[in-house]
Amino acid sequence: MAHFLKSSSSKSALLNILKHNLALVTPARRHLRQSLPPSIRASQNPISRLCNTMAEKLSSIGFHEDANNQEVMDFPGGKVAFTHEIHFISESSQERVPCYRVLDDNGQQITNSHFVQVSEEVAVKMYSDMVTLQIMDNIFYEAQRQGRLSFYATTIGEEAINIASAAALTPEDVIFPQYREPGLLLWRGFTLQEFANQCFGNKSDYGKGRQMPVHYGSNKLNYFTVSATIATQLPNAVGAAYSLKMDKKDACVVTFFGDGGSSEGDFHGALNLAAVMEAPVLFICRNNGWAISTPTSDQFRSDGVVVKGRAYGIRSIRVDGNDALAMYSAVHAAREMAITEQRPILIEALTYRVGHHSTSDDSTRYRSADEIEWWSKARNPLSRFRTWIESNGWWSDEAESDLRSRIKKEMLEALRVAEKSKKPNLKNMFSDVYDVPPPNLKEQELVVRQTIKSHPQDYPSDVPF
Repeated sequence: MAHFLKSSSSKSALLNILKHNLALVTPARRHLRQSLPPSIRASQNPISRLCNTMAEKLSSIGFHEDANNQEVMDFPGGKVAFTHEIHFISESSQERVPCYRVLDDNGQQITNSHFVQVSEEVAVKMYSDMVTLQIMDNIFYEAQRQGRLSFYATTIGEEAINIASAAALTPEDVIFPQYREPGLLLWRGFTLQEFANQCFGNKSDYGKGRQMPVHYGSNKLNYFTVSATIATQLPNAVGAAYSLKMDKKDACVVTFFGDGGSSEGDFHGALNLAAVMEAPVLFICRNNGWAISTPTSDQFRSDGVVVKGRAYGIRSIRVDGNDALAMYSAVHAAREMAITEQRPILIEALTYRVGHHSTSDDSTRYRSADEIEWWSKARNPLSRFRTWIESNGWWSDEAESDLRSRIKKEMLEALRVAEKSKKPNLKNMFSDVYDVPPPNLKEQELVVRQTIKSHPQDYPSDVPF
């Protein structure tokens, strides 16, 4: 076909075929053209130009030989080599993708490891925030078990992913979280009181009591409000990243999801869109081995999540999610690439959810207590990082004791204040969606108020009506 199209006679033949098939050459149109002035009649008509352009384009498509005399085919996306063998791509590599780490399980720096240097100030804050996150989780979890909160989900075992990622970003970077990333808010200045206000849904809650506990959000801190539906934040993150790209901002979008989220269609659509649009977005997967009670072995047969990036043309890396230094270095490098090269990056962080999925879950029903205990002790992210900062002379037992005592007091006080604060007014259930509420919404509000008035004993007395 390529050789056929290279001759002028062949192009002319193709031109006539196109004209005939498009029914563009008719006696009436030929007569009309002959009646035009000579200068216009001599010029090539648009259809002829189009057909000649098509012929020229087609002539460049075909089979060629590369520098190694191997026959290749030009195809959208690049040249494709031919082979005479029937060869199927293997479903997996012989070896799994390696996992980047800097600290071993005992917190000792691995010889010749490459990582981004962290200052004493940043390292101490990272560790302090990891401890704070752990204490906050424990106190809120106990409060829920006491019936003071309706729901809670901890980040125990995944503190390094939270805090190290946050430390590697800038305040201008936009966060689209799942529901296990409160550490990013903590790093950016969200106070323990603000966390408590949200969990209790009081009048100081930025969501006005409309969200479940742990569904945090902060416009000021560039942290989009958590949505309970799995993976819906991923395509939203790509759209936001493309907006930053159009505005030429020196920032990126970072979105988090679990291994279960990679089984959702939104994950695949988001990765493909991000690659095609070359959006500066970091996809950080917390692969903790379980999607509630579903193990990864029942979710996919691929080598985890990291290999899925390549299928969509996205640069990817697998990281030890319990190694704070490795997470910091990987996210720092990924952010730099995403912004300077305008490209998406996929990070798979291997970790373990030591706590239950949430207070609605009993994880001992689908995994052994020994397994949980081993991860809690042998691969504890806090212990590993503490060992490293102590080896640098940046931390001590006294500092540890003072920090834990102070944070516990602050946390209990925040809990007390949030619990005693008034609830948002009932009217907030029907506001902030429409500028002028439609008749059906007004009717719903009226029915609710009438029902509460008729059955006051069935409704909380601390909600202003």
